[in-house]
Amino acid sequence: MRAFDHERIRDAVRVILEAVGEDPDREGLRDTPRRISDMYEEIFSGLRTDPFSIMEVGFEEGHDEMVVLRDIPFYSLCEHHFLPFHGVAHVGYLPKGRVVGVSKLARVVDAFARRPQLQERLTSQIAECIMEGLQPLGVGVVVQAEHLCMTMRGVKKPGSRMTTSAMRGHFRERPATRAEFLSLLGDRLSH
Repeated sequence: MRAFDHERIRDAVRVILEAVGEDPDREGLRDTPRRISDMYEEIFSGLRTDPFSIMEVGFEEGHDEMVVLRDIPFYSLCEHHFLPFHGVAHVGYLPKGRVVGVSKLARVVDAFARRPQLQERLTSQIAECIMEGLQPLGVGVVVQAEHLCMTMRGVKKPGSRMTTSAMRGHFRERPATRAEFLSLLGDRLSH
């Protein structure tokens, strides 16, 4: 894995500022290249995180009923325009006895969100990571997000939200399991 290159990012930001007609040496912009470099290191930290390792620490509890964590906030950057998209992820799984601490589910969401991303891919990656890491009977993931590349530019439709889902195992194969998961999300899917 490549190291994060602050110097190249700072140089690139200076070039962009000049290309749009700005003076990167004026007082208000002087520290902008450094600030953007620091910001990119933070918001792309998922590129230096192994999400699958997050799922390694679990507990054998003999629990075989659905586990759902709703409203996990996330922020990501659309890989097409490098503009943010943000929203919430809802994650559920049907354990075969092994469970993880709820913070692990939120950390998996962040690890995949903090990289150049597409919402569809993000949704699938979360589901696949939990399936591989926990080996549950099934996983359901629903992601709802607003995309600034659509709300502040282009078609300019603020307030519109995209919903994606990924169902694995029993969540895909058994309509009753999928329906239970979606009913536990309740009104979360209506807004």
